[in-house]
Amino acid sequence: MKNTVLKPTKVKFAHNIQNEYPEILTGNALEFIAALHEKFNMQRLALLSNRELQQQVFDSGKFPEFPKETKALREANWTAGSIPKDLQDRRVEITGPVDRKMIINALNSGAKTFMADLEDSNSPTWKNNMEGQQNLIDANAKTIGLVDTQRGKNYTLNKETAVLLVRPRGLHLNERHLLINNEEASASLVDFGLYVFHNTTTMLNNGTAPYFYLPKLEHYTEARWWNEVFEFAQAYLKVPKGTFKATVLIETITASFQLDEIIYELKDYIVGLNCGRWDYIFSYIKKFRNHPNFIVPNRDQVTMTTPFMDAYSKLVIQRCHKRGILAIGGMAAQIPIKNDEKANAAALEKVRKDKEREVKNGHDGTWVAHPALVKVAMDEFNKHMPSPNQLHITRDDINISEADLVELPKGTVTEAGVRKNINVGILYTEAWLRGYGAVALYHLMEDAATAEISRTQVWQWLKNEVKLEDGRTFTPQLYQDLFNDEVEKIIKENGDSVSDSKLKQAVELFDQLVQSEKFEEFLTLPAYQYI
Repeated sequence: MKNTVLKPTKVKFAHNIQNEYPEILTGNALEFIAALHEKFNMQRLALLSNRELQQQVFDSGKFPEFPKETKALREANWTAGSIPKDLQDRRVEITGPVDRKMIINALNSGAKTFMADLEDSNSPTWKNNMEGQQNLIDANAKTIGLVDTQRGKNYTLNKETAVLLVRPRGLHLNERHLLINNEEASASLVDFGLYVFHNTTTMLNNGTAPYFYLPKLEHYTEARWWNEVFEFAQAYLKVPKGTFKATVLIETITASFQLDEIIYELKDYIVGLNCGRWDYIFSYIKKFRNHPNFIVPNRDQVTMTTPFMDAYSKLVIQRCHKRGILAIGGMAAQIPIKNDEKANAAALEKVRKDKEREVKNGHDGTWVAHPALVKVAMDEFNKHMPSPNQLHITRDDINISEADLVELPKGTVTEAGVRKNINVGILYTEAWLRGYGAVALYHLMEDAATAEISRTQVWQWLKNEVKLEDGRTFTPQLYQDLFNDEVEKIIKENGDSVSDSKLKQAVELFDQLVQSEKFEEFLTLPAYQYI
């Protein structure tokens, strides 16, 4: 049947939508999105309610536990399904938003895979999301190109490119521009649904399939939800069960207590777990924010060698390899430092050591944020991992306890740490409000997790009136003084590169979130209303 441009009556666009992108949001595509919404949105909302109930348990002073009801499952010998050939070697993965130039450069970067991101490195403007879907369609059709007249450059795909994976937005996010039965659509279902609807046939014809990264899962029942979404979508699109494949980001503290369970719930589809380190730190602080005396030091002092981070990383390797799937390491967010050879060499050496540690621990791959880091990471993995992966490394030598996963990191809170959180949090939020989700700040490529850590730490330090390293108490007055000083500095140093209107919004939003009595679960929820 010919595709119609008419939309189903149950689907409406938000009143402020100027472009309904009829080439993406065809009648048949919207029917599919509506079917997903009607089948799964109520379950999604119930899962989000379960998160609130779990937070109440943590607020009472408790920590997570390995679930008692799934003990037998954890101890049993079983493995997940097969890994497609083009996903068996993932030694270096590059990530970034779905804008056209990024997609071309990332696919051409020499990395084994590219995660095209509709989530934390993408500001979810209507334009970004819809044009991102078109860019992905063109990438899979091998027709994507870009002419940059200002630079006199022509961007096209190489013959050999990275394998494409896509990260939809998390379960907590709505797509407010699209209403189904007068409810805001699930951003997860819109991102996932449009991608598989438009690309599954093309990808199967190319000898691959839709591959996904699933973000911010907090419980194995959320993995079960995604499993059911995959099965429904495959049946709807009339493709074989097991066509879609997923890697789950372990970027919440609760997920690390349920690794086997998450793998089991997605066992026909899952091919790996990934250590989403920045969101993991954010989740760790957020979940235990109301525990007395629970103070996490400056973000820069919490690294992958910090005990609770090291424990989680090694546990991911052990559980993945026991179940026959890949364990992907964390992000190297560094970007090249121009005009300072010494500083650039030091940054690259830091990346090299990070990747050396990961591959020696048993990881099968790692993440980088910039094409210039691909070779550094690739060299390290090639040196220590001659095989496509390290599934043979079982890490039976480690025994990670519940206490290991939540051990409080040692360190200090400093004025410099407070200032950096305020500065980076505001600058990132300002860029996000302008439509940029991946932002280069102080030689690091930052995404939403950065702003989340920044404002959460300041909120927590202020709530506890923490003692700074110099002996002063971090009072509301001291916060206000440092905040005002950093805002002045941002205005003075960034001048023309920041938008006055968006900077004002970012400053107000950051300050409001930090000083609020009630903690906002995600910065992007209130910020979304401004874009």
